[in-house]
Amino acid sequence: MGLRTTSIVDVIRRNAIARPDRTAFVFGDHRISYVDYLHRVERLAAALAALGITAGNRIAVLSENNPEFVDLLGAASWLGAILVPINWRLSADEIAYIVGDAAPKLVVADASHHEIFKSARPEFSGISHWIGAGFAAPPFVSLGDRLSAGTGAPPPCADDGAIVMVHTAAVSGRPRGALVSQAGLLANAMQAIHAWSISEEDVSYAPLPLFHIAGINLLLTCLCAGGASVVVPRFDAQDAVRLMSAERVTLFVEFAPMLDTLLDAAGDGKSLASLRVVTGLDMPETIIRFEAACPAARFFVGFGQTETSGYVTMAPFKERPGSAGRPLLLTSVAIVDESDHPAPHGEIGEIVVRGPGVFEGYWNCPDDTAATFRNGWHHTGDNGILDADGYLWYKGRNAAKELIKPGGENVYPAEVEAALKAHAAVTDAIVFGVPDKDWGEAIKAVCVLRAGAVVTADDISAFVASRIARYKRPKHLVLAQDLPRLNDGRIDRAKTRTLLS
Repeated sequence: MGLRTTSIVDVIRRNAIARPDRTAFVFGDHRISYVDYLHRVERLAAALAALGITAGNRIAVLSENNPEFVDLLGAASWLGAILVPINWRLSADEIAYIVGDAAPKLVVADASHHEIFKSARPEFSGISHWIGAGFAAPPFVSLGDRLSAGTGAPPPCADDGAIVMVHTAAVSGRPRGALVSQAGLLANAMQAIHAWSISEEDVSYAPLPLFHIAGINLLLTCLCAGGASVVVPRFDAQDAVRLMSAERVTLFVEFAPMLDTLLDAAGDGKSLASLRVVTGLDMPETIIRFEAACPAARFFVGFGQTETSGYVTMAPFKERPGSAGRPLLLTSVAIVDESDHPAPHGEIGEIVVRGPGVFEGYWNCPDDTAATFRNGWHHTGDNGILDADGYLWYKGRNAAKELIKPGGENVYPAEVEAALKAHAAVTDAIVFGVPDKDWGEAIKAVCVLRAGAVVTADDISAFVASRIARYKRPKHLVLAQDLPRLNDGRIDRAKTRTLLS
């Protein structure tokens, strides 16, 4: 093992030798060169090793994008540890579930989020160390103190296996931890470099949170190419325009409505003249507006998911408008019917994938992993069509795994429905996605109330927001006397959508 592997640490070391003084990361006024980044990663790996972190140990991270988070990615590769980046938009209960499921040995939080961990601390077991990025408040010990206490890092782990555990949206009410490997992430980066012709001259603007596979992907893509990443804690349109102009940004990955607000802030688009590649999820009218304002740039559409380490298909929007592109360099994509037999070109079926980007499986969910990997393919749970030229046309989520994507986040109806039905006044509920001009898709809920209950839609919405992340709260909530039913008494989801969308 190790003779035929390449890890993220190998890429960091190569860059430190080949381009030591080139900028790897920009954080505000602070610039980190490639040789600096290697030293930071080695120093953090030494400190974590002194705390007893070894291969396979999980490190939970609740933090906005900052230098320490980027260092942790390299240090996890060095030690063979697994980062568990947590969506900081989640509620305390949701965060507690993920930490309990991942069973980390170490927790890292930034100053904005340590109170959530601190208040939930009695619920957690097995956590040996609490580290604060940029602060020291009990029970946390500052990361700076730990770095100064480090001795020497052990030899880098010769493995390119699991490095991040990303908890995906809850299909059946609880999220599952998808184990994504270094090999998969690096393969995805190589495919992006090929598709976008990226070189060390490229500069990315990176506002997407590093708990999101797209945020990690863009960072590693620029790292592998030897380019620079301008990393910010959160997206701000005015600041983005300033940074793109000042740093000559060429790459940007976004989710609606980022691009629309960026164009509003930029005015005539001259400040965005350096952009040449933008990708993400957005409305066709926004993409057309962007390419008109920035004629030298191209918007790339694609299809992918956490379980595939990111994109598996991609193409310029103009190449086949409405499609999600064609399979990438190292990836096989097929469409199968309900019996897992190949579907003819032009017929709808489930999108299945093979390739180095496919994840290692769901944490402690062997039955789900086996079902997902049946017959030698990763079953995405998404429907699509492959046309005669090999372009993929996305046709929505399987009925059993219906998915809503407001602003690029994944929300499964079952999770929101469970939160709605926990309200004392609600006897039943159904949740589905509806088109939204700002976010691409919005969540709509229809609730049936108990006889005699006196409650408003706003009351129920506020209740849901107190139990799950606010982005999962229905934007539209309707109270109904009853819902259409199937013969077995279950809600007729298709008929409800038709009547109430």
